[in-house]
Amino acid sequence: MESAPVPDTTGFDPVQLVTEHQAGVWRYLRALGCDPALAEDLTQETFLAVFQRPFHDYNRSATASYLRRTAHNLFISMQRRAGKVTAVEDVETLDRSWHQWAAEDNGEAALAALRECLGGLSQRARRALQLRFRDRETRARIAADLQITEHGAKNLMQRAKQRLRSCIESKLR
Repeated sequence: MESAPVPDTTGFDPVQLVTEHQAGVWRYLRALGCDPALAEDLTQETFLAVFQRPFHDYNRSATASYLRRTAHNLFISMQRRAGKVTAVEDVETLDRSWHQWAAEDNGEAALAALRECLGGLSQRARRALQLRFRDRETRARIAADLQITEHGAKNLMQRAKQRLRSCIESKLR
């Protein structure tokens, strides 16, 4: 009895692979703690590393997982060479969360929901979150900018983050 021929899974389109997965790899590296420039560099290195070895593109989910693992390993290696230690509390939890929020579309739906939900916040709450997460300002600087107490800034940001979380979760269900 003859067996069916095994399909050649090594014949993949590298341009399509990068197009489909580049944003997801970059966002994953950012979630690990990379700054934007480092995430860009490591994303490129991830694809180069994959292209230099035999690669089997079984399906989108398996490929995305393989690319994330490769990117993670490159990040850890780079950190070790630089003598830096960046702790990600629990990589398995991060991976589960990533899979829940971003695996199917590289995070596009979650990003769209975030943008929409940010629009529902007050201007003051948006400003506080921008100062904290985009500009990396201290709570004292945020409080001074908004002319409120540090405690008030902390409460404002906590309420804004909870609203964002609830809004995004409701949109992604």
